[in-house]
Amino acid sequence: MHVSAIIGDKGSAVFSVGPNEVVSTAVSMLSDKRIGAVLVIENDQVRGVFSERDIIHALSRAGAGVMSQPVKDFMTTDVVTCRRGDTIDHLMGLMTQKRIRHLPVIEEGKVVGMISIGDVVKFRIAEAEAETDALKSYIASG
Repeated sequence: MHVSAIIGDKGSAVFSVGPNEVVSTAVSMLSDKRIGAVLVIENDQVRGVFSERDIIHALSRAGAGVMSQPVKDFMTTDVVTCRRGDTIDHLMGLMTQKRIRHLPVIEEGKVVGMISIGDVVKFRIAEAEAETDALKSYIASG
């Protein structure tokens, strides 16, 4: 299966902030939307990812005052991306190898979605359940 199947199931909504937005704005968005990361976009280009992990690192380095500082000071700038045609197995390997939990989906330079490790796990569980059901049906019919 491919990324396109996950995007087709969950939708292509992506939440983002600008690099000069303050950390408290990004934190509020993460909380309100119940998500783990937002893209940092400027001039229609992905400049970074700001995640729960980035917040922890920021608090560790700068203390509570971090909330009024710009996201660009703490975002992850080495953004790993994927494409709709990438396989789920490829994503699992990439996320494990890079130790990341969110991948923007980019096609022709445009953001078309965001995949989280939770999306991948949910999809794999559904796939395994479908295979089990198919095997049970096959055995029962034989």
